[in-house]
Amino acid sequence: MTTAEHGRVWVGTSGWSYSHWAGGFYPAGVKAKLRLAHYATRFDAVEINASFYRLPSESAVAAWAEEAPPGFLFAWKASRYITQAKKLRDVGDLLKLVYGRMAPLADKLGPALFQLPPQLRLDLPRLEQFLDLLPGSPPTTIEFRHPSWYAAPVFSRLADHDVALCISDHHDAPSPWEATASHVYVRGHGPGGQYAGRYSAADLDRWASEIGAWSRAGRQVFAFFDNDIGGAAPLDATDLKLRLAGGSRGGRARLATPASMIDHGE
Repeated sequence: MTTAEHGRVWVGTSGWSYSHWAGGFYPAGVKAKLRLAHYATRFDAVEINASFYRLPSESAVAAWAEEAPPGFLFAWKASRYITQAKKLRDVGDLLKLVYGRMAPLADKLGPALFQLPPQLRLDLPRLEQFLDLLPGSPPTTIEFRHPSWYAAPVFSRLADHDVALCISDHHDAPSPWEATASHVYVRGHGPGGQYAGRYSAADLDRWASEIGAWSRAGRQVFAFFDNDIGGAAPLDATDLKLRLAGGSRGGRARLATPASMIDHGE
């Protein structure tokens, strides 16, 4: 990713290898090993969730990069050992390991997402020490799961390090729509933050309006839908892309690729 990407918008889903999408988003006959290739015909970015639970092998990461087309980006969720077990303390060597493991993505390497546990409350010194360890690239976002973190001093520290507050609607701690960096990361968990259900037209209009404004102001924006239950995520992601391409009052944004179409009857 380079400065040429300023103002670009990437839209996708949180993960792609869902067996319950077979016969819906993935037409009958699409084998599991071909799901990423099919996904990449519809969207220009995806969020890797599996890396949160288990660090992928270098060969697996290299294979993802090979399967995806030019211009595609992989956002990726950093290891839960850093955020849940170590709770951001003494993680310098771990950060080198996880960033190194994702390096084979090369020019398809997108933002790193650090998701904190809901039990971890506001601790500004802990956050500051962690932020000092982060590399300058790729872009970084932090998803807080306790509302105590939504405070002006936190936003200020994130801004100092060009780290994005993850704009999340997870039921544990829905966040404000606050942009703290040169990039913005939006993560939708479905209405009520429960991973299921379609967003309303009004909700998606709001997403498009906010994202369009950030794009026109020169911020990169990454938007992912995590409401995978029932295959809602790819449908909502497609509807958002259509709005951002100029199909709604949200206004035109600088999409990384033209909006793609999904048959809502799938």
